[in-house]
Amino acid sequence: MARLETAAQIINDTAIEVGLLPVADPFSSQDESYQQLVGLLNSAGREMVEMYPWEILQQPFEILTKLGDTGVYDLPPDFDHMINQTGWNQTANTPVGGPLSVQMWAFLQGQDLGTTTLYASFILNQNKIQLYPQPPPIDVLLKFYYISRNWVITGTSQFAATPTTADRCTGPADIVMYDPILVVKFLKVKFLAAKGYDIAVAARDFDMTFQARTGMDRGAPILNVAGGRGYPYLNSWRNVPYTGFGF
Repeated sequence: MARLETAAQIINDTAIEVGLLPVADPFSSQDESYQQLVGLLNSAGREMVEMYPWEILQQPFEILTKLGDTGVYDLPPDFDHMINQTGWNQTANTPVGGPLSVQMWAFLQGQDLGTTTLYASFILNQNKIQLYPQPPPIDVLLKFYYISRNWVITGTSQFAATPTTADRCTGPADIVMYDPILVVKFLKVKFLAAKGYDIAVAARDFDMTFQARTGMDRGAPILNVAGGRGYPYLNSWRNVPYTGFGF
């Protein structure tokens, strides 16, 4: 759990920055300010899911089509949003088209191509993923990446081989999966704003930390002013495999 801290540590660090004395368990404290900090931490955590595609929240999921499938599948329970251009047909080695607009989905259905299509496509609707064509061919493996809305490792499972995650903190030992310095800065802004104080300096500190942390969230290639090789992962005929055409 390198660099990660508990909810209690983050709340107490924030409390010190706004002039409060730390407590052993902010979640059981009867102090109004600590009750507010607990609620604001959960608000901040949910909001940060949408701010940036954090590497630690990126998760894969797969669909293996079976005989009798309708082409409509449940999304993962912790699904927040799809990472665009990550869908691949692992069986045919081709990209998966989508997420489609409602108009494009209606167009494909109106064309009634059946299974005679080169690419699989999908649309997200009512917390499900729908594949085209419907029904899909059997034994096709599709893989996607998505952003999980679970930003908390529950305290009782942090040492397990597969920790349990959640989308809110419920106890002092819960582990916050974001960078702790960034969360403290954001929680400080939200607390000062809730109390009606001037947040200009705190907001500037958060913005600077946010830019620094997002810049270091994942590795990046060394830029070459002479140009370099790139690859249009989901953007051209180069994605078509040399053999095995068709969904």
